[in-house]
Parts: sequence; structure tokens; C-alpha cells
Amino acid sequence: MNATERRQAFRAVLAGSTCVHPASVFDAISGRIAAELGFETAILGGSVASLAVLGAPDHIILTLTEFADLIRRITRAGAPPLLVDADHGYGNALSVMRTVEELETAGVAALTIEDTLLPRPFGPDKPALLSLEEGLGKIRAALAARSDPALVIVARTSALSLTGVADAVARARAYAEAGADGIFITGLTDLAQLDALREATGLPILVGNAKAGLGGAAAFAAHGGRVALQGHATFPAAMQAVHDTLKALRDGTAPKDLRGLPDNAATKRWQRDDQYDAAIKDFLGG
Repeated sequence: MNATERRQAFRAVLAGSTCVHPASVFDAISGRIAAELGFETAILGGSVASLAVLGAPDHIILTLTEFADLIRRITRAGAPPLLVDADHGYGNALSVMRTVEELETAGVAALTIEDTLLPRPFGPDKPALLSLEEGLGKIRAALAARSDPALVIVARTSALSLTGVADAVARARAYAEAGADGIFITGLTDLAQLDALREATGLPILVGNAKAGLGGAAAFAAHGGRVALQGHATFPAAMQAVHDTLKALRDGTAPKDLRGLPDNAATKRWQRDDQYDAAIKDFLGG
């Protein structure tokens, strides 16, 4: 699929009646594996990108250029339609416009812009929200900046956990009226909150972290949820695998005795040996 087709596929997910779990990806191979396993969509979290590029925690120190470069590697490798966490848009509303331009060019299917006050300001660490007016300005700027109308712009708010349901509903309604394609929420504790957001906006809801025991994807789907994250376990799993492999080698394990490695067939499939072999035959004389 080309970029527009991936965006249309993501829109089909949002327009459907089920709720899907996106694959958390972080590089070309993880994106390709997610596609092979049949994931309808994938996600690159800001925290994951910071780890993958900088080996650093999620303190909003990754640059837009670094983020876009990583995304480009993932999308060109054939990942499922990719949703990315664009945080606060890397600055004010003008920076949001630049962010949308860069990430659209990098091939994302959808991106979120949030109304959390980021990066952390000087002083005590107390999470806070932008004013509704500033948050709304960012969403309007994001919508104005896209050139492919199929690109999905999702307004993200942390209001549920920071200021309460009433403020979350008011913000979501304003973002919907501005033209956002979906609402991404964090801090869900009750399915009635999904109902309130859906009723106020008429938009599909994307669920970040949610209280355990709410019923999972089937329950979310019945209340307007269309995408529900399952955390970002793949990158920590990869870190542990690297650690265990290097430690085993350091401790004297022979390479042939290492555990947890993919077989040659899987490796060749994931790196698309057959396509490169065909290209060598066609263009390099065998």
C-alpha cells in the first residue's frame, strides 16, 4: 500500500464496529513482523522512539527530525498503517504545522497531538494541561497543515486524569467541532466515560492507558472505542533479549548454543531475501 492507502485503511478501522489493538513497533523489522502477523495497525509511542533513538526516557528530548527519520524507516519497510504519538507537536501551533508536514511526508497514517503542557516547565513536577484555547489552536493548525485529506489527525487529551470528566468532554467536543478525526484519551476508569465522549463528539475513541477490568476490546468497541493500546512491551522485550544474548556470549556460551534466536527461514523472510535475490538476478546478472 502507498501512504494514502494506508491512511484509508486506518480510517476504515475507525469507521468500523470493532476495537483493535495496535502493534507497538520501533524499527523496520518490528513493523514488518507486525504486518506479517496481520495487525490492522501499528503504533510508535513517543517513549519508544526516545528509547530507540536516544536510549533515553520520555522527557521530550527527541527532536522532530529524529522522530520523522525513525518513522520513515518503519513505514518504508511495510509496516501496517502507523499511528504515531506526536506529543505536543514539538512546540506551539506553528511547530505543530511543521510536525504534521514532516510526519505526513514520512508516511504516517495517523498522528496524535495532545493538550498536555510539554515539555516539563521549570519547577515542581506537576502535570498540567494547556488552556482549551491553546489546545484548540494546535488541533486547528494540524488540520490546516495536512496536504493529504486521508491523513488522520487525532486530538489527544489527558483531562480525564488531570481535570475530570466534564473538562475532558468539553475539550473533546471542541476538538471535534474543529474537525479532528478522532479523540485519544488516557486515564479511562469507567466505560461511561467512553459513552460521554462518544455522545459529545460523535467521533471514534482511541484508548491509551485504562483501568484494568473494564472488559477489553469487545467492551471498548460497544462504547465507541476503535483502537486500544496494550502498552509498549515489544521494545523492553527486545532489550532483554539483547542483554541475555550478550551476557550468554560474555559468559562463554557458544554461538550455536544460544537460545531464543529466529531460524534462518524467518530471518530471510523478515529481511525479504526473495525480493533482493530477484533484484540481483534481474539487474546484476545473476
